[in-house]
Amino acid sequence: MTIPTMIQPDTADTYAHRALALIAQHRLLTTTQLHRMLMPHAPPRKIHKVLGPLRTEGLIAHTVLGARSGLQAHFLTASGAQTVSNWPELRGRRATVISSSAAASLRAAHTLTGVRAHLAFLTDAQSRGDEYGPLDWVPEVTHRLPDTGGEERLIADAVLHYTATRPRRLQYRAFVEIDRTTMSSERLARKLITYARFHDYTPQTAGRHGTVADQASPLAWQRFYPRFPRILFVLAGAPRATLTNRIADLRRMTADHDLVTRFAAHVPLGAATLDDLEGLGPSGPVWTPLAGTAEPRGWTQL
Repeated sequence: MTIPTMIQPDTADTYAHRALALIAQHRLLTTTQLHRMLMPHAPPRKIHKVLGPLRTEGLIAHTVLGARSGLQAHFLTASGAQTVSNWPELRGRRATVISSSAAASLRAAHTLTGVRAHLAFLTDAQSRGDEYGPLDWVPEVTHRLPDTGGEERLIADAVLHYTATRPRRLQYRAFVEIDRTTMSSERLARKLITYARFHDYTPQTAGRHGTVADQASPLAWQRFYPRFPRILFVLAGAPRATLTNRIADLRRMTADHDLVTRFAAHVPLGAATLDDLEGLGPSGPVWTPLAGTAEPRGWTQL
């Protein structure tokens, strides 16, 4: 008796599905960045065949970055955000709708600088055979700090999830801060205080402040991470001398602020320029530790 062959649905997502998920996750992506994430070994023209129908269906729109370059950056429309709202890739996150091309252009510099850093990690992971995919960089992750006497929220520019496969399998997580020198060096360094407060923060149970049970409560970060993520600052947007001074200011904050000094004893902290990150890769000796010796090293050696 011949058993009929069952036709099974394909388990792989289409390029259109993956492109829409990537745009939803990263908020804004250039055509070139999408090509590198989605189909790096295919001719560049292939990505246009994926994006064209999404634009025609009203799921994405774009802004042009620079009149001369003609580089397009793509973002979700309201219809696109509705489409991805229940997708498993984005579970627990609400897709951001950018209202217009003008609004997209205004946020492009910061967002796309972060994507450049992400692509440096992605390229490095692929060359090393590590596990790190286009969706393993999660932008704008927020944690609440309502009762610690400082800022009410910690907003990380991104959290990355990375699995090294050699010489043994190890999982890494990192909070990533993107600095384009648009804020003062002191304000940038104060981010370390906010991270240190989050590291020590225990949410207080209403009506039970100071009790033994309250003191034994898990730290807030343990609800989200098995180990506190390392902190990586990526600097761009100024001459190297300026960026070097800003890294020195981060090291000074780590040495001079008691809370941050204690924090640095438990959590690896490092800073690198975007140029070095793209040139040598994040596993190269591009990261300056913010505590201890300033000798550059790879990000997993911090």
